[in-house]
Amino acid sequence: MAQVLRAAVAAACAGGLLSRLQAPPASQASRGVAGAVWALGRLNHVAIAVPDLEKARAFYRDVLGARVSQVSPLPEHGVSVVFVDLGNTKMELLHPLGSDSPIAGFLQKNKAGGMHHVCIEVDDIKAAVRDLKDKKIRSLSDEAKIGAHGKPVIFLHPKDCGGVLVELEQA
Repeated sequence: MAQVLRAAVAAACAGGLLSRLQAPPASQASRGVAGAVWALGRLNHVAIAVPDLEKARAFYRDVLGARVSQVSPLPEHGVSVVFVDLGNTKMELLHPLGSDSPIAGFLQKNKAGGMHHVCIEVDDIKAAVRDLKDKKIRSLSDEAKIGAHGKPVIFLHPKDCGGVLVELEQA
């Protein structure tokens, strides 16, 4: 699983994040080690921005038969979220809370919605943030904030990750 995840991250961040990192020895790569003090974990979720949260929620629940959470507003992030449980991972449906939400801007450019970010777990988010800053990988905030799962998260700048917004979440 770690090798598959590492390959997915490498593809997502081609020319950005991973091109700036020195490849770890093969023994470390098989364990998902990204640095000497922190390790990359599993894919936590893929986030999809949606223009109509209830319609999207009903589609995944009623048409596809997925287990779908209730709507949870996250005012500190400017969004309402719904999680779709897929067994091996989740999808996070995002809808803006107000016009100043980053998701509102995304939906202005992408009227039908679309993939917003991928979230990958790390075993030590503070160490990951320090290490990535040392490697000149920008984040969208100075430090981690509490995310939808009640755990610290930080977003890496898409320009440093091959155009993909990457969220890291404390495992």
